[in-house]
Amino acid sequence: MNKVRQNNPLIIIALDYDNETDVLDLCNKLSPAECRLKIGKQLFTKYGPDIIEKIHNLGFEIFLDLKFHDIPTTVHKACLEAYKLGVWMLNVHLLGGKDMIMAAKEARDSINPQLNLIGVTLLTSHNHDDLKYFNANTRQEVVQNLSEIAIESEIDGVVCSPGDIEIINKHKNSLKFITPGIRLNDVSNEHAKTYTPESAINLGSSYLVIGRPITEASDPMLVINQINSNI
Repeated sequence: MNKVRQNNPLIIIALDYDNETDVLDLCNKLSPAECRLKIGKQLFTKYGPDIIEKIHNLGFEIFLDLKFHDIPTTVHKACLEAYKLGVWMLNVHLLGGKDMIMAAKEARDSINPQLNLIGVTLLTSHNHDDLKYFNANTRQEVVQNLSEIAIESEIDGVVCSPGDIEIINKHKNSLKFITPGIRLNDVSNEHAKTYTPESAINLGSSYLVIGRPITEASDPMLVINQINSNI
């Protein structure tokens, strides 16, 4: 399933489940026209390509969140197999360096250049204490340096916190910004890198990765419609 849809839902739902039944039950409550779905390491490790095929058959586009990070040849081969599955979006760690990113891009282009390749800057869980291992004084310094690799490699976008967008976008680049850590209420006192859908969009987010506020809702489509209405 390599065909790219014409409409462009901004919500990507994180399928943070440990069993296929819950995943498919949720999918049956959702509309592919209003959201895309993200499959991470847990689901893919447990079910492999079969879970992707089943979700594709329901009409959804998939962001495969495996964050590849290895030598260029290994990443090239892994990306080839991932894109052959028809995933709409795939990510790699920018810490892997430009050669690795270009290897991933070559793999994508050989399958379908219209599909998305994005790079992970810093995880939203990284805090100030982690920065000493990156030989940096600020989070913004690391994010800016890593985003340069994405810009030079001309990939489609980056995974980052909404609060990181300004430092990346000062280059006036055409990157898409895929932002996790989205909550429906402002809980910034509890989570320093959490944003509401509205605040994330206002900061420049292209796509919002949202998990529990939707997956744990009694009426997931109602929540999605409310978010889409607000943004």
